[in-house]
Amino acid sequence: MSDTILHLDALLFDMDGTLVDSTAGVVGAWELFRQSYPTIDVQDILSSSHGIRTVDNLQKHCGIDDPEILEEEAERFEKAIVSTASEGGRPGIVLLPGVKPIMDEIASFCCLPRPRWAICTSATRAYATSALASAKVPIPDVFIASEDVSRGKPYPDPYLLGAEKCGVRPENCVVFEDAPSGVRSGRAAGCKTIALLTTHTRQQLEEAQPDFIIKDLSFVSIKVTDANVIIMIKEN
Repeated sequence: MSDTILHLDALLFDMDGTLVDSTAGVVGAWELFRQSYPTIDVQDILSSSHGIRTVDNLQKHCGIDDPEILEEEAERFEKAIVSTASEGGRPGIVLLPGVKPIMDEIASFCCLPRPRWAICTSATRAYATSALASAKVPIPDVFIASEDVSRGKPYPDPYLLGAEKCGVRPENCVVFEDAPSGVRSGRAAGCKTIALLTTHTRQQLEEAQPDFIIKDLSFVSIKVTDANVIIMIKEN
């Protein structure tokens, strides 16, 4: 089986579980919230909440319906991710394998006439900015956060907006995702999808029907040209 080469117009990345690992902080945040919402089952939440907007998770698992309280609690939760990630010997928010070479290649083409990449995350802009800074990932010109769309993943809205802001058609984009909900979002938007085995099992990802499944971004190399983006998916 040979490597696969794709010629596309833009790269659309999820953030948590794709570019950075914030698992320690997320666990710490849910443990903190259990003090306020004692009926929640942290392990059950962790098995199903990844890739979903914080406001949607809090509404579902904590029963928060008041929009003002929901916004305040979402902000408190995401601040807790950053603050608890490095406490008690936790590893903090870290860069995932294969991300740095891709970011280095993207940085080498900073003056192109249109954006060639975007981050489309279920996190709020405030938290995502902090998390990316912590892991030393640059903020792209096209940065889609939870508050930028009325419907989060698995709806197509985040990736449709990402493609639009890059000035390209969704079918000419590739989405990098680690969560089934994100894969479904990318597919619904009409993008090609590459799923990473960083947070979910192969079986869970296969159910979302991505175009490709790889271990992590170390199995991908990219080359940005004046005309397009070349993506090589290594055999794994």
